[in-house]
Amino acid sequence: METNAKIYVAGHNGLVGSAIVRTLKDRGYNNLILKSSQELDLCRQADVESFFEATKPDYVFLAAAKVGGIHANNTYRASFLYDNLMIEANVIHSAYKVGVKKLLFLGSSCIYPKLAPQPMREEHLLTGFLEPTNEPYAIAKIAGLKLCENYCRQYGVNFISAMPTNLYGLNDNFDLANSHVLPALMRKFHEAKLANQPTAEVWGSGSALREFLYVDDLADGLLFLMDNYDGIDFVNIGSSKEVSIKELALTLKDVVDYEGDIVFDTSKPDGTPRKLMDASKLTNLGWQAQTSLKEGITKTYDWFQLHYETLRGV
Repeated sequence: METNAKIYVAGHNGLVGSAIVRTLKDRGYNNLILKSSQELDLCRQADVESFFEATKPDYVFLAAAKVGGIHANNTYRASFLYDNLMIEANVIHSAYKVGVKKLLFLGSSCIYPKLAPQPMREEHLLTGFLEPTNEPYAIAKIAGLKLCENYCRQYGVNFISAMPTNLYGLNDNFDLANSHVLPALMRKFHEAKLANQPTAEVWGSGSALREFLYVDDLADGLLFLMDNYDGIDFVNIGSSKEVSIKELALTLKDVVDYEGDIVFDTSKPDGTPRKLMDASKLTNLGWQAQTSLKEGITKTYDWFQLHYETLRGV
């Protein structure tokens, strides 16, 4: 990408979008097009088409999405399906109509079957049933990557897709009801420390294995793909490192400096025993994550502490 190119980052206030903006600015890209959801409703086709006609971006990072944890995915099923289908269809089609040079669509590891072989490779897509709790979101993300694939096939555009593993970092969602495991535990341990609670509870046995990627590493990988990848097939992005929920909890406890004990509630489900992405396609192109889990958690916790009063609604 040319440093003076017009770059539209859809979803720039979110976890991924804000990391993309940080990384672009750090590397001298200063012609960024940014619109909040209040300024531009990506679910409204006419509004999106007018926006693209007026701005005519050269490059697009499509990081806008309706997102949430297991509870939110399972509760707002219709909203997760409708909103995400509309967002991606409107942005991808408008990008095609105005001649965007290249678009990158962000998916999610939940596109893979619930019982996919481990580690999950790109060819495992559509080989089995999805996890029921987040099926609507996963179907929407599958539709998005298939839109990119087939716009490439039919129209000859350069629209690529990347599927990241579990992400965390600055601007994450720390709502205990709707967030993912890492930010939820970070807030839980922080509040247990503030209240001098002797114990903090973690759901499950702690044996389940998960992969985490610091969101600024993801942004670095996305810029790498924009500059180095033009294939029709989507690409996994991950750290290629697994950690048990118990190890994650102990690392968070250490970073937060919570001195109480962790209690694992084995009456609660562990979820999928293992969920690891095979990122060899990307690493073979010459990219790999640079931030260790503890380093990334430390950076995230520093940010969390600065914003805690706002995050808890005070």
